[in-house]
Amino acid sequence: MEIKHDDYTVTYNPETATITCSGSFRLRGIAEYASITDLFNQAADTKPDTLTLDVRGLQFLNSSGINMLSKFVIQVRKHNASQMVITGSRRIPWQTKTLKNFQRLLPALQLELE
Repeated sequence: MEIKHDDYTVTYNPETATITCSGSFRLRGIAEYASITDLFNQAADTKPDTLTLDVRGLQFLNSSGINMLSKFVIQVRKHNASQMVITGSRRIPWQTKTLKNFQRLLPALQLELE
């Protein structure tokens, strides 16, 4: 599964159970994030042993995007079937601050900052 836009790309690789996000999420409101949310939920619905969200290439994330990711983490918690790993980059300022907050929503979340 893949979503390509001028500003961002989101892909899901079912073989590795990895969602990869790159570019900038500057969409307005949760409604504009619907296609990304659908892809995320389809990935979670497969209930892999480990589901990885790789955001190392995501340069910018607005508040609506943070809301969307928060809801996704909660969705994974509700499934209670997958270990979730988020891979981020210490070189991107928003990631070091924001990604740690997702552990409050899902304490078992494994955060890997490179």
